Amino acid sequence: MFSRTGRRMKPTDFATHLTRFLVEYLPAQRSVSPNTVKSYRDVFTLLLRFCRDNNGLNPERLTLDHIDPKRVLAFLNHLERERHCGVRTRNHRLSALHAFFRYLQTEDPGRLMQCQQILAIPFQRFQRAEVRYLTPEELATILAQPNLNIAEGRRDAVMLSLLYDTGARVQELVDIKVRDVRLESPAQVLLHGKGKKTRVVPLLSGTVNLLTEYIHEHRLDKLDSQDLPLFQNRHRTKLSRSGVSYVLGKYAWQANKVRASPEQHISPHTFRHTKAMHLLQAGNPITTIQAILGHADLKTSAIYASADLEMKRAALEKAAGTSPQPTLPSWKQDANLMEWLRSL
Repeated sequence: MFSRTGRRMKPTDFATHLTRFLVEYLPAQRSVSPNTVKSYRDVFTLLLRFCRDNNGLNPERLTLDHIDPKRVLAFLNHLERERHCGVRTRNHRLSALHAFFRYLQTEDPGRLMQCQQILAIPFQRFQRAEVRYLTPEELATILAQPNLNIAEGRRDAVMLSLLYDTGARVQELVDIKVRDVRLESPAQVLLHGKGKKTRVVPLLSGTVNLLTEYIHEHRLDKLDSQDLPLFQNRHRTKLSRSGVSYVLGKYAWQANKVRASPEQHISPHTFRHTKAMHLLQAGNPITTIQAILGHADLKTSAIYASADLEMKRAALEKAAGTSPQPTLPSWKQDANLMEWLRSL
């Protein structure tokens, strides 16, 4: 790195620590996924641009002294006011900064006060959005849309069935290799989740039959095909996450037309929510849902139980508004009841 005068510049302490954080600490010590590293990198890209454009601090001169609590708060306000980011996006940006300064306080204890002041910046509270999931009828209509007379349609039918059956994240779905699928009893699929964690999810017989025909049709049952992606595009390479979203969106649009339903956005994550809610409504415990979906925290799985309870409560309240209510005596007018309560 050279200055405008041609003299070689020494990397700043911020540049040194940020490089180690992104290149060494996150992937090697924390075992986070490449997508998470990219997400954190994008946050610091925004921070560098903010410091350059709003404070006149070029990236090559930015030091840790410049990244104080006041500037971090100004950056967060900039995201909300200038970039019109929502609360969730702001909190995500802040969590990336928290992760960096949590790492920094052990690398440079002399900055412990600065790190803890930034770590003390709170996340904003927000109202969690309603869990959107499909009814069995809506799901069946979407799964019936692919054209089974063409190879691409048969691939899509298998892919959507597996997406629902496993409750997989879209990245987990596209990362499935042929060797990850076991069709013999007990049929199952190995999913590679966040943080390089893996989990085994059982497969229902209907999905097993579809997968068996699909693998045979595409000659993926050969020994030299074990490391190939299970779902491929026209170029015989792994499908992208956006590709899966496009395929699902196309069939969801067709299903809305069939059912004459209002247009609604249905993403691969909607299938994941749908699987979780159907498991819950079938009487499965939260711990089972946690294991199938690969949630690290039981609280995440408990969201579905809370959503289901709210739906039941709303249904009961609606029913209560149309049913006759018994007339109960007032406690204050019931002398015997009041005497018994006083005796307690």
